[in-house]
Amino acid sequence: MTDIVLPARLKGVEMVQSIRTPARLDYEFTAGRANSRFLNELSDKRLTGQRCPSCSKVYIPPRGACPTCGVPTEEEVELADRGTVTTFCIVNVPFTGQKIDIPYVNALILLDNADLPIFHLIQEIPYSEVHMGMRVEAVWKPDAEIGPTLESIEYFRPSGEPDADPATYRDYV
Repeated sequence: MTDIVLPARLKGVEMVQSIRTPARLDYEFTAGRANSRFLNELSDKRLTGQRCPSCSKVYIPPRGACPTCGVPTEEEVELADRGTVTTFCIVNVPFTGQKIDIPYVNALILLDNADLPIFHLIQEIPYSEVHMGMRVEAVWKPDAEIGPTLESIEYFRPSGEPDADPATYRDYV
């Protein structure tokens, strides 16, 4: 490796090794028809997916087309606000804008009769007791705070039901 030759006025000045600067990304999301219906149903505390006419899988949130078969999905399916934890992570790292005390749990939750898990918080249970197969139910925000957003569900909590059989969620881990 060759030495860098500096102009005389920079002799003895320390070289910059790195620069830390804030970054910001602004973006707009257009929901589309299928996702807009899903978001509007959340305002009424309803979870809906769409069933593929070819493979019969139910996707939440709906995308308007089956990601496996590539065919349009139009049949709306109302789903329960209960499901099974398929996998999870314990968040221990603080970050800017954090609203929840650490540690806390984020999980993939396979809602009953759905074929795609959703990502959400698990609360009302010590993080060390969360486990795969645990049955959970949604805790909705107060009616005055409900809107067309998945944040209308504040979090999921244990439902008190027995754990799900691993065979029922092994393909969703």
